Amino acid sequence: MARKRKRKSRRRLEGRKILELVPHHYIESGEDKPVTAARKHIRANGITPPALLVVKRNEHTTDRYFWAEKGLFGAQYVEENHFLFPSLRSIKPQVKTTTANPALSLSS
Repeated sequence: MARKRKRKSRRRLEGRKILELVPHHYIESGEDKPVTAARKHIRANGITPPALLVVKRNEHTTDRYFWAEKGLFGAQYVEENHFLFPSLRSIKPQVKTTTANPALSLSS
């Protein structure tokens, strides 16, 4: 029997597309906890918000954090609630616009 796929949230997918347009920084946590490594990297490099930090914890696990004006947030929370962040309101993902009936868009 086939398993039913989990429904993808449109709001979260839109948030993921918006976060793809934000600058990404890839770091390794080393001996620090991932959030501590992210905070140290932000402080050391003077990263300005908005930014996404991808912290590699070990060879299999990565944690994603969003650096906003209000602080550091988990990327999944930001994907679901992107409308709460003023710096993301101005970023709009590219949406392909196509007409439903191409014959109607032609004018003579």
